[in-house]
Amino acid sequence: MKLITYNVNGIRAAFTKDFLGWLQTADPDIVCIQESKAGNDQIDIESLEKIGYHSYWHSAVRKGYSGVGIASKIKPNHIEYGCGIESYDNEGRIIRADFDGYSVISVYVPSASNIDRLEFKMQFCHDFLAYIKELRKTIPNLIISGDFNICHQAIDIHDPVRLKNVSGFLPIEREWMTSFIEECELIDSFRFFNNEPDHYTWWSYRQNSRAKNKGWRLDYNFATYTLKDKLSRAVILKEDVHSDHCPALLELNV
Repeated sequence: MKLITYNVNGIRAAFTKDFLGWLQTADPDIVCIQESKAGNDQIDIESLEKIGYHSYWHSAVRKGYSGVGIASKIKPNHIEYGCGIESYDNEGRIIRADFDGYSVISVYVPSASNIDRLEFKMQFCHDFLAYIKELRKTIPNLIISGDFNICHQAIDIHDPVRLKNVSGFLPIEREWMTSFIEECELIDSFRFFNNEPDHYTWWSYRQNSRAKNKGWRLDYNFATYTLKDKLSRAVILKEDVHSDHCPALLELNV
């Protein structure tokens, strides 16, 4: 099975950049979308259906903001919209698809442009950790994919010294991610296969950052330990350009 996570920074904008053509070429079985920035009535669900994808979207109440989705060739047994916490669900942060033997979550962790949003982000992170721990009691095989807006280690950011006090690489955020991985018994699938530097999934639009590869690895495909023996490949698709992020691919034998 081939799974991709992708923060598209606006699904409608991505469609104007041949997102559908890319999707047919990349040919994932499941794609997890973040930052769709559109209501269900604004997404070309019919075109996705024509190329073989069932798609499900959890949009923010605020128009043109946040939002997550899952598109799958395999029809899910169940879709869970949100996590039951209104402040997060109003922002369209979490969607889950249940399949035979495993479930897939698309998550968009808040960014933090000021202290109030950092508090909101960290509360979301702590609640999400608790949500996953509880979920694992009934769904042991989980794939958690999305934009976490956190670089976990120094290797995941282009300038760890200068950016150590910037949200996305704060000690409190990085410590949370360590706890998340350990307490939820997760594998960072990209690092499972690749421990080399200079692999990123997001670049600022400023100062020609993408061409200079001055990036951040913010997008992850986590898999529970129970799926360890089924992991076969994980790569970052940095040449695919529809957004300031790029897709991250995970292949499993499930």
